[in-house]
Formats: sequence, C-alpha cells, structure tokens
Amino acid sequence: MNVEQPIQALLWQLRETLQRLTDRQYAAQAALLSGATVGQHVRHIIEFFEELIKSYDDGTVNYDRRKRDHVLETDRSLAIDKLADTALAIDKPDKDLLLVAHLSSGDSEPVFLRTNYFRELLYHIEHTVHHMALLRIGINEVAEIVLPANFGVAASTLKFRRTCAQ
Repeated sequence: MNVEQPIQALLWQLRETLQRLTDRQYAAQAALLSGATVGQHVRHIIEFFEELIKSYDDGTVNYDRRKRDHVLETDRSLAIDKLADTALAIDKPDKDLLLVAHLSSGDSEPVFLRTNYFRELLYHIEHTVHHMALLRIGINEVAEIVLPANFGVAASTLKFRRTCAQ
C-alpha cells in the first residue's frame, strides 16, 4: 500500500458523507464545535491539501499561506468536487521539500524544516482524521445520518480495537 491510498479512502469517505448532507446542514453552526460549521472544517482540510499540491513544484510548503476560500464553507457541491480533485492530485512521486512554519502568532521569524512529500502526506492523514473526528460531532448535531463506524478514527486505533477484540 502506498501513502496515497489511505488519503484517497479518507477523502472519498468524506465526499460520500457530504453527499448525504443538505446545503443547510453543511453550513449550519454547531454549538458543540464552538459555532463552527461542517463546511469550515471541510474547507480547512481541502486547503491544506491544496497548499501542499501547489507547493510541490517549487519545493517550499507554507500552510500559513493557504488560500482560505470561504465559498468552500457554504458551497457543498464545490467542496465535493474539490475532494474528488484532491484525491486524484495527490498521486505524485516523493521528493524533498522545505516546510516553512510560524510557531507563534507574533512577528517571530519562521522556522525552516526539511521534509518530503510523503512525510507531508502522512501528516495529512492524521490532520484529516482529526478534523473528521470533529466533523462526526458536528454532523451528529446538525443531521440525522448514520456515519461509518470508522469515520474520524485513526488507523492505529482501529488496529488496536481489532487486537483487543481477539
């Protein structure tokens, strides 16, 4: 299995879930998410991927400079399309990258860290699962759909649960 396959599975699962929501549910504020919406979390996931994909050619990734397209927060169809596009666009060979990160909200200088494309994809698996766990909470508040049991659950947790069940 390559690193892209688990990401593609997550993105397809998220996409299928969004197809089951209404536009109103997608944009509804969830009190349990401090007023955030499903759409805001989905936008955040998509934009992190978009920044990595966009940065691949020049080799410098800076997630702080991501686009922040607020239309994605309310346009469920656009988000569904972008998730499909992203699942296809991540299929690239590994290469060295430079990660630029600001570690505080002040005017501090950024840090520069050597990384690589596959390591960043691994980060995106964890990042996406984390937001899908939050999405589970938000979706359960705004909609009455049954989510897959593994929605928002890390692969290591699923493996641990299987081990304990034996």
